[in-house]
Amino acid sequence: MYKIAVAGTGYVGLVAGVCFAEIGHQVTCVDLDERKLELMKSGVSPIYEADLEELMQKNYSAGRIDYTTDYKSAYKNADAIFIGVGTPEQHDGSANLSYIATVARQIAETVEKDCLVVVKSTVPVGTNDKVEQFIQDFLLHDVKIEVASNPEFLAQGSAVHDTLHAERVVIGTESEWAEEQLTKIYEPFHIPIVSVNRRSAEMIKYASNDFLALKISYMNDIANLCELVGADIQDVARGMSFDQRIGSKFLNAGIGYGGSCFPKDTKALEYIAKQNHYELKTVKAAIDVNKEQKTLLYKKACRRLITFNGLKVAVLGLTFKPGTDDLREAASLENVPLLIEQGANIYAYDPVGAKNFAKIHPEGENGNGTITYVSDIEQALAGANVCFIFTEWGEVKAVTPELYKRLMRTPLVYDGRNIYGVEDMQVAGVEYHSVGRRPVVPTRSELKELNSLELQAAKF
Repeated sequence: MYKIAVAGTGYVGLVAGVCFAEIGHQVTCVDLDERKLELMKSGVSPIYEADLEELMQKNYSAGRIDYTTDYKSAYKNADAIFIGVGTPEQHDGSANLSYIATVARQIAETVEKDCLVVVKSTVPVGTNDKVEQFIQDFLLHDVKIEVASNPEFLAQGSAVHDTLHAERVVIGTESEWAEEQLTKIYEPFHIPIVSVNRRSAEMIKYASNDFLALKISYMNDIANLCELVGADIQDVARGMSFDQRIGSKFLNAGIGYGGSCFPKDTKALEYIAKQNHYELKTVKAAIDVNKEQKTLLYKKACRRLITFNGLKVAVLGLTFKPGTDDLREAASLENVPLLIEQGANIYAYDPVGAKNFAKIHPEGENGNGTITYVSDIEQALAGANVCFIFTEWGEVKAVTPELYKRLMRTPLVYDGRNIYGVEDMQVAGVEYHSVGRRPVVPTRSELKELNSLELQAAKF
């Protein structure tokens, strides 16, 4: 058992700390927000993440994890200190390392025994070297401190599972002692360990995330071409998925990626390349495609409608993906302001993200339009003139095509996640626009025939 301190209680730090406690280590999580810490001590997670609260409560009751603002006591005699603070994107695309620097100095001025400092935060290549030198510059006691890189590869919505059952653990070290210590910490997880030097570990993180982002943007680019030439992107993706060199994951076309990782990491790696006088053309292309993709459906709707002014617009899904309340780089943040500017009356549904979205766009009048948050999908759809689907929540996927036809004043649906089958929407009499597939635009005679059948069924 190791005595571990974790700096930061966001997605990276809190999940790591709880999972370390779960496999038997003694963990202290450090954060400056006292209100947040009291919340966590009561067993409430500050972030929405499957299984996290259950493990927080279990390990806090067992005495394996604690939360504090007193970093001095937490770092003083720790065997290892994991840094999991944020590295937000700056205006030029570079990573803001000020939080890393603050923690590094606190460690240097506090630690009183030999200690391994492990950077889990996503940082530019070479940052761990700087962190180690920074700590040495401010070190107050005669102790050995080494810095290791240990990037995380968790996905929001499945972060706990991704940590406890990871496909691999990447560690970057510069000495046998650091490698041995970090290997022993992860030994109880029984997960394959990839041991490399620090700079390679830092690059593995960026290269992995950017490859996935590139894969998504490639499929979206192909999807846009599919619409022009009459192919179906879902058929294309299915045909590609049987090729083991390609695989089946990240082939779903839609309105782009979001979240805290892909947007930030693609821009950061592009910035790193520029600083080294190199152009990463593939990564730049992924960024450009993703930027255009987010408002693809809005532009389609603008070509279909004269105006959104005074229309009831149902918005289903606000978060960047299902399983999280995170809105960072969500497609809704791009599209909702455009709809409001055009005078739309938005009725928005999201099972967990509405509260966070309301902090940005409060309920009621917003500029030229209005926004109302509803707890029931049927409330959003009732009498709506148009519907946009931005997040593929299970609750949204459970809505049948017939419900759009029955509840909406005009059954006009723009699906950014390709949830429905084209034929199913056609049979239901819904005008349906998705990504990379043919649109469904029922003719007047088809709608008349469908309405006649519905009336006959109602008589019986």
